[in-house]
Amino acid sequence: MYKLWRSFLFLLDAEKAHKLSFKVLKFWFSLPFTGSSAKLDSKLRLSKMGLDFANPIGLAAGFDKNGTHIDEFANFGFGFIEVGTVTPKPQAGNPKPRLFRLIEDEGIINRMGFNNEGVDALISSLKKVKNKSVVIGGNIGKNKVTPNEKAVEDYKICFEKLHPYVHYFVVNVSSPNTPNLRELQEKEPLKALLSTLQEMNVKTSTPKPILLKIAPDLTNEQLDDIIEIVLETNIEGVIANNTTISRDGLKTNLSTVENIGAGGLSGAPLTERSSQVMRYLRSGLKDKVIIGVGGIMTAKDAVQRLKDGADLIQVYSGFVYKGPDLIKNIKEELKNS
Repeated sequence: MYKLWRSFLFLLDAEKAHKLSFKVLKFWFSLPFTGSSAKLDSKLRLSKMGLDFANPIGLAAGFDKNGTHIDEFANFGFGFIEVGTVTPKPQAGNPKPRLFRLIEDEGIINRMGFNNEGVDALISSLKKVKNKSVVIGGNIGKNKVTPNEKAVEDYKICFEKLHPYVHYFVVNVSSPNTPNLRELQEKEPLKALLSTLQEMNVKTSTPKPILLKIAPDLTNEQLDDIIEIVLETNIEGVIANNTTISRDGLKTNLSTVENIGAGGLSGAPLTERSSQVMRYLRSGLKDKVIIGVGGIMTAKDAVQRLKDGADLIQVYSGFVYKGPDLIKNIKEELKNS
């Protein structure tokens, strides 16, 4: 059924298709004869970061930025859902078109630019969530107009406001679509940012796990810096990886890719690199939590990422190309592996 629906969606502009899917999803699960298609399996339950997960499969940030469809996605069987990236103030993001499919590569290029309705709107959505068992992560960023030297203030606002409503936080300094954002991955500004948030965190009555989301384009030397900073600031761990700016090895016609222009690439082209980064990080982070994301397109990809060292995994492009069956297939593969 999803293949038929996808064939229709892929006739539309990618962003319009995404919005239409949200409307259909809301309508479908409002019908009296529909309900959760997820089957709970005790074999897949696990505890990480002091949180209980029904299974290790999550929906990555960027899919439901404003947290408006958490209950619907939970019905598909996700063990956790990450909302955002959210910024203190609403922002429109980059000019359209800004979301593109590379069907031949099973990839997606986006330059959305942290388009979201702002942290207050996200909180309003989170207050309406009915499913109390699904773990929710809050992915936080800075507004485009905020200069890097003041970026920490944006992250502090999002952290403080969201703290009562999410189970864990993700600090996003790795999107390629906000000008100069990736400069915050440099050692000193990153250490200062994470230290500030961790200081705020430990002063709360219920500290929440903080993770750092990194880019797959970092060198081993830069990954060594990440490992050092994570250990020094004692945050919970890392999410590896965000989208890549690389266009190496694509099957899609070069002129098509060039005409699309700038943006972060996700999907199958990221599978190998994401596994490499995972293995490298695991060797240095030992007992820290690592969530694996990027290029998980099949159940075997999911199992392999866990073998590479991931504690949990997330999907995005794989969910676009394979639909809800991907979640079901991963669960079956995990039970049999």
